[in-house]
Amino acid sequence: MHNDLSDLQEEIGDRRLLRLSTEPNKREQTVAVLKALGSIPRMAILDHLLRQVANVTEIAQALDMPLSTANLHVTTLEEAGLIRSEVVTASRGVQKLCARLYDAVIVNLPQSASTSVTSTTIEMPVGAFYDCQVKPTCGLASVEGVIGWLDDIASFFEPDRIHAQLIWFTSGYLDYRFPHRHDPERPVQSLTLSAEICSEAAPYALDWPSDIFVEINGKLIGTWTSPGDFGGERGALTPAWWGEWNSQYGLLRQWRVDHRGSFIDDVQSSPVQITDLDLESNPYIAVRIGVKPDATNVGGINLFGKSFGNYAQDIVLKIVQ
Repeated sequence: MHNDLSDLQEEIGDRRLLRLSTEPNKREQTVAVLKALGSIPRMAILDHLLRQVANVTEIAQALDMPLSTANLHVTTLEEAGLIRSEVVTASRGVQKLCARLYDAVIVNLPQSASTSVTSTTIEMPVGAFYDCQVKPTCGLASVEGVIGWLDDIASFFEPDRIHAQLIWFTSGYLDYRFPHRHDPERPVQSLTLSAEICSEAAPYALDWPSDIFVEINGKLIGTWTSPGDFGGERGALTPAWWGEWNSQYGLLRQWRVDHRGSFIDDVQSSPVQITDLDLESNPYIAVRIGVKPDATNVGGINLFGKSFGNYAQDIVLKIVQ
């Protein structure tokens, strides 16, 4: 006659699934379970414990095996986490009762990287910065007109800044936050940021170098030296009210960071790798664009939106996972 343990019966009364992984940090457990299952006698023990709990003596008698052999098999199954044992008081001393914990075991094999890669593209309006620090000359313009006042830092905090399609300043930075939903099963492989930019001169100067930097999550991805502030020829998208004597368009530049390092237009710009960015720590990716006040070339920046300049895009971040 088999003995009962109500708490064990409740546990085995619910169907339970054991999902195993072949990820490096979980392989030891997976191998232990598979080794435990790789035995006909141990499979027979699990079958015997399907709807009942039993002590080792009862298991040995039911399966016609020596008690010492049953003990060894039970210990292996217990160490693999496939059964649970509990020592209880019996009519003569104590006995070890065993119960099966799982009804199914699934092993997730390694996935091919080529079939699991996905990309997400986020386009951020140039006026959607959440923080800034700028020095004149500076300003913001929408497709309809100037936002706030020219060379007035307070204009960068106007609610209408969200509508900006052109932003300029001599030195400082703009901070953006791109949404990021971390998936531990799909780590980020690369980030690519692109924007239309140029230097800032008053009103414009074709030969006016400026060192424009990009940081992601506080890490310097690279500094690009813009050759000048382009004017005298209207940008393809620049609205008619904006005079040709002003900055008209920029150059489309691309910052990229992956497992090899950081690059500007495919030329390495920094040793910072994707794993250095700590992308799991926040629900956003922080991007800072600007000109440092102590740069070699403090020539300012013009940042163009999709309705200014030559390229119909805002700031674009592509996330590959």
